[in-house]
Amino acid sequence: MTSNTSEQNYLAIVNPAAGGGRSGKLLGAALDRLKAGGIRIDVSVTNSPGEATEIARAAFARGVRKFIAVGGDGTSYEIVNGLFPEAAGGERPTLAFLPLGTGNSFLRDFTDRGVEYAIESILARRRRSCDVMRLRHREGVIHYINLLSLGFTADVATLRARRFRTWGELGYFSSIFLTLARFNRRAFPVRWKGQSEFDRRPCLFLTFNNSKFTGGTMMIAPQAQTDDGLLEYVRWGPIGRLGLIRNLPGLYDGSHIEHPLAERNAVAHLEFDLAAPVDVMVDGEVLTLHCEELDVLPGALNVVA
Repeated sequence: MTSNTSEQNYLAIVNPAAGGGRSGKLLGAALDRLKAGGIRIDVSVTNSPGEATEIARAAFARGVRKFIAVGGDGTSYEIVNGLFPEAAGGERPTLAFLPLGTGNSFLRDFTDRGVEYAIESILARRRRSCDVMRLRHREGVIHYINLLSLGFTADVATLRARRFRTWGELGYFSSIFLTLARFNRRAFPVRWKGQSEFDRRPCLFLTFNNSKFTGGTMMIAPQAQTDDGLLEYVRWGPIGRLGLIRNLPGLYDGSHIEHPLAERNAVAHLEFDLAAPVDVMVDGEVLTLHCEELDVLPGALNVVA
């Protein structure tokens, strides 16, 4: 054991199946570079969905405070939900990334260099304060650091996860076209501080963001900041099919928020008034939840980026 190991020790939680097995294949070389730079790393490998949450929770309970998410957005999401709510209000845990899966949208807020930048950040001991979003729903609570989405974007993610998971990029585009064909624009009643009434207008989608990107390169919330103590609320009203197709490029450069039917706001707390559970996409994961309340844990996490 080297000196100052408490500062240099990490627990790497690995999803070897991420990126179609890419994560497991590339892990060895990445860890070798970190170890050569004086970083001590213990490794835990997951074998099933949800296991990263269990590993992180148990490790935090025994005093581990520095973690590396090895995989994609889903891996870091599971780790965050292992750290919180236990970490709320106490010693801030640190989360680093080795984005060896299909993508890490959160890390893209800081770089487009992916794994190389992530390794450099760990070796340089870079650390940033990061907010954590907390969603209370009818059955409990979840936490996230990227975004929560309802409506069209969640419908695409849900269809891809349930019908086209093994189709790769073709599955993504197939999900978009099928969701366009159904084109279910509806209301998700929501209000924030200062509003007396819930907004019950139909919309294409709502997103509640901590960071700018989703889906790898889609800049859904161009004004989001990961450390401002606020969540970025983006709403796109009931645009038509042709209008959506024409404006799809805007979802990748952030210009969609300039559309007449688009709205954004930065808020600290939101309430929902949903009649029933709905499909949501949260940090790349698809869930069905009866959302009730959304707020922010300011600066509750350190991220290495």
